[in-house]
Amino acid sequence: MMTILSGLLLGFGFGYVLENAGFGSPCKLTAQFKLTDWSVFKVMFTAIVFTSVGLMVLGQFGLVDMDNIFIPPAFMIAAGLGGALVGAGFAIGGYCPGTSIVGFVSGRLDAIVFLIGLLIGTFIFAGAFSSIESLTSAGEYAKGDTLSDALGISNLVINALMVVMAIGIFWLGTWMEKKSATGPVTAQEAVDGAK
Repeated sequence: MMTILSGLLLGFGFGYVLENAGFGSPCKLTAQFKLTDWSVFKVMFTAIVFTSVGLMVLGQFGLVDMDNIFIPPAFMIAAGLGGALVGAGFAIGGYCPGTSIVGFVSGRLDAIVFLIGLLIGTFIFAGAFSSIESLTSAGEYAKGDTLSDALGISNLVINALMVVMAIGIFWLGTWMEKKSATGPVTAQEAVDGAK
């Protein structure tokens, strides 16, 4: 019972944070695809880096047993295909599954329509699963399921690189946001800004 209750409380907390960050608005979310608002990417990438570094530190101090953390196999083709489909739905509808729930609870009509489409798509996927099951495990990367295993690099180096990438992406995103506020960013300006 406590597991269910803690999950519900975390879900409500996550939804509250998403709504207060403006992620219940499809305008804010689709602005990420137009490179005019990097808030979504900054928040998600920060969460990834924080979790990765946090797990490494907690593992080093023996507070987390890294061998007991389940890491699913890396299915590269399946992940690429799924990412493309979810990304397309995100770009077209302006929501992902989590933000559509937030929009629905906020009373947004477009979120309700998106959520209905998401549920219909889920039922279609479940009905067709037996015939497309092989796609869900396509392209297994046999070298390893983590970046450190696959690349033969320590977790410390991987996390250091991710922190550097986060700083660079934050700088680039902030620069592009400021630039888009004064006018559209050309491809050449984006390249020049990354230098």
